[in-house]
Amino acid sequence: MLKLDSLAAFVSVFEGGSVNEGARRLGVSSSAVSERLSELERAVGVALLHRTTRAVSVTEEGKAFYERARRILQDLVEAEAEIAHRRGELQGPLRIAAPVSFGVLHLGPALCGFLGKHPKIDLTLDVEDKLVSLTGGGYDALIRHGPVLDEHVILKRLAQSRRFLVASPAYLKSSGTPKSVDELGQHRGIVYSIRGGADWRFKARRKVVTVRPERVVLRVNNGLLMRDAAVAGLGIALLPGYFIQAEVMRKKLVVIDVGAEPEGATLYIAYPYDRRGSAKVRALTQWLRNAFGAPAYWENLTP
Repeated sequence: MLKLDSLAAFVSVFEGGSVNEGARRLGVSSSAVSERLSELERAVGVALLHRTTRAVSVTEEGKAFYERARRILQDLVEAEAEIAHRRGELQGPLRIAAPVSFGVLHLGPALCGFLGKHPKIDLTLDVEDKLVSLTGGGYDALIRHGPVLDEHVILKRLAQSRRFLVASPAYLKSSGTPKSVDELGQHRGIVYSIRGGADWRFKARRKVVTVRPERVVLRVNNGLLMRDAAVAGLGIALLPGYFIQAEVMRKKLVVIDVGAEPEGATLYIAYPYDRRGSAKVRALTQWLRNAFGAPAYWENLTP
């Protein structure tokens, strides 16, 4: 007889990559997860995972069993949610992922309001800057600024996101303010430490113009650290408005106009096709759109 908590343990370990991570996701001990896995394997009569506390490897039988087990659990969750929705409630687990800095600055406060309205939702938010897999990570939805690499997912726009060139008043006083993209290339840059991150892209006369700073003083994979480096006067940074609104309004940073519009991006919510009927995901999408506004509130940079 298959038990639901044993199926949940298997799916969590499969998606988390280890017994410890599976236990963390379920909020139970590693020993409890191991016991549930053993019970499941006895019930089905085959080994599904070769496991240690640090990692697991999946048997061929386990790979085949995973999709069915995941579907059973998801159908059960959605069935419970649908009944609650018919009563005018939203309830049950909801697991999402988002970039760290955006999650701290804007998503977290918006989610507090969402949970206040829907107190029976059990939300798990993972914040990390690496590109996580929507289909393989067990998420109901991802919040992503820019492209989503997963195929066969549904994308819904939450907000447009403009980028701005910024520097501190002290830096501009000592190094001058660039007036064109040609002058911009002669300045010190603070850039993302990702492929292509040292290039600044602009739209000018229906063309895309790429600028690379003459000297890169800092490469870092976190926008808040880039912002702080710009405030400290290290150089010029190209950042989304949601990073810099407060600093610009407090005149710690100055927006630089070089006669060309920095290439923007879109803030998306992405979710698998099998979540397209989820009332919780639909409600979250609408809540975030309303909370962020159109245009997004963080793009008001008037001091």
